[in-house]
Amino acid sequence: MASTTELEHVKGVWERMRGNSPIYDFLLSNAELISATKGSITAHLTLGKNHVNSRGTIHGAVSAALVDWSGGLAIATHGMEKTGASIDIHVTYIGTAHVGETLEIEALANKVGRSVAFTTIRISKLVDGKPGPMVATASHTKYISQPKQ
Repeated sequence: MASTTELEHVKGVWERMRGNSPIYDFLLSNAELISATKGSITAHLTLGKNHVNSRGTIHGAVSAALVDWSGGLAIATHGMEKTGASIDIHVTYIGTAHVGETLEIEALANKVGRSVAFTTIRISKLVDGKPGPMVATASHTKYISQPKQ
């Protein structure tokens, strides 16, 4: 079960990001945070015309943006307000999705150190309210700055 505290914190971080990132505002305005516990978040995004390529399927840049966004929010579950700068993003495109389909994004912060954080992300289609066919998997490494303890 999701911790209300972590979910509220992550929703607050996301609200403070809105308006400061034109790409997130364009691509993720309808993204919905579903749950958060320390080290993980789950979100949903229903695909619109602004999410697809010329073939009518999810654009690879949208998947990469979801990885960047959700990985940062998984890091935020550790109580952080700022979630750093990307060092590396690796996306494996496994399947596809179309306008009107809803994606489930699961992001895990595998390790959050003092200066680097490592995350993994799974993007799948939502089928009957449950994760269905996989769209992409990813790893995301971010430089973070935390005060010494």
